[in-house]
Amino acid sequence: MTGNEAFQNALEAIRAIVGSLSSVWIVYQLAIVAACLIVAFVAGHWLKNYAGRVDISGVARTFLRHSAPVIFMVLVWIAYLVIREATWPSRSYLVGVAANLATAWVAIYFVARLVPNRLLFWMITVGAFSIAALSIVGLLNPALDALNAVGFTIGETRYTALSVLKAIFLVTLLLIAASRLGRFSETALKKTSDLSPSAAVLIAKIIRMLLFVIAIVAAMSAAGIDLTGIAVLSGAIGVGIGFGLQKVVSNLVSGFILLLDRSIKPGDVIELGETFGWIGSLGARYVSVVTRDGKEYLIPNEDLITQRVINWSFSNARVRLEVRFGVSYQADPHEVRKIAVEAAKGAKRVLEAPAPVCHLAEFGDSSVNYLLRFWIEDPAFGVANIRGEVLLGLWDMLHEKGIEIPYPKRDVAIMGPVEVRVTGATKRERGER
Repeated sequence: MTGNEAFQNALEAIRAIVGSLSSVWIVYQLAIVAACLIVAFVAGHWLKNYAGRVDISGVARTFLRHSAPVIFMVLVWIAYLVIREATWPSRSYLVGVAANLATAWVAIYFVARLVPNRLLFWMITVGAFSIAALSIVGLLNPALDALNAVGFTIGETRYTALSVLKAIFLVTLLLIAASRLGRFSETALKKTSDLSPSAAVLIAKIIRMLLFVIAIVAAMSAAGIDLTGIAVLSGAIGVGIGFGLQKVVSNLVSGFILLLDRSIKPGDVIELGETFGWIGSLGARYVSVVTRDGKEYLIPNEDLITQRVINWSFSNARVRLEVRFGVSYQADPHEVRKIAVEAAKGAKRVLEAPAPVCHLAEFGDSSVNYLLRFWIEDPAFGVANIRGEVLLGLWDMLHEKGIEIPYPKRDVAIMGPVEVRVTGATKRERGER
């Protein structure tokens, strides 16, 4: 069927529907439908406010908040039955159409609300209601014929508007399903104790990519699209896009390398340039690094491959930290070393083994300088804070023992008499009268 023939059939169906109606009763029916709609809107608005004021179950609250279409459906069905019994059936045609449309909308809307994805919910609602509405008014077959008549040909395959719409709907539906299955598999793999975190992420990403590919191929095949016909075109487009997306491809490949060699994994504490934090997640294009101040850096995977990365917890979560300090020359260095070790042991996060040690580092200009070293095993909780805690404990213990923490002093010696001249002074300033 050509496009012109399909259009003429649709026009004839519309003329048949309009011709079967009485012009006087059209106004009456439209007024009845409008009145039912206004009453349903007002009642639904009141019930929605009422649901927000009372303590009821979640299902009842949801029903009351969306009760306007149900009220309209009930009212218009009552009006249809009354008019049908009181006069000729043809004089209730529009009210009957409105009743059927309202019933279809209520059924589709409340069933589609079970779908958790909002995009898929609206696609199902609008698509199903459009099909139901066309079927109710008798325009479904003409509409399908019109969509099949409009299209284009690539090679030996013809693509119609209907096949394109089917492909879009199926691709969206299957991609959402693949995304849900990918998330479910990723969650299940993370709970598996037999797999390392990086291996679990790698397997989950491979599963998700395979699900996406299967979803796209299955949707296009189900829609009647010949995949061999677009293979050459997609290959040419892929080559053209590849030249412009070299960085994206590089990041994707680098992401797989990072997952395979297990150089970093979620939870590791890394340092890259001026960025210091722990890895929150491994993405296909970037790695999420969360710092102690709450900032989240999205670092491209390629940077982690090509640049120098310090992994504080690669093979062992233990990290050795250093604190430098100086005391007066009058203090006993043996006692100072013991005090420093005790101050480090007093911090909660400092490990007992390996034990903290304190070394005499050098004899400075105004102080004897020491080096205090201690170990922690949770660098993800910060290193500056534990250094500060150890220094504060060291400060308290040194003051308790009366040991002075010196600061640089400079003595100025004046050798011989100094002549002082006053210039530019007035007579009064010189004491003259």
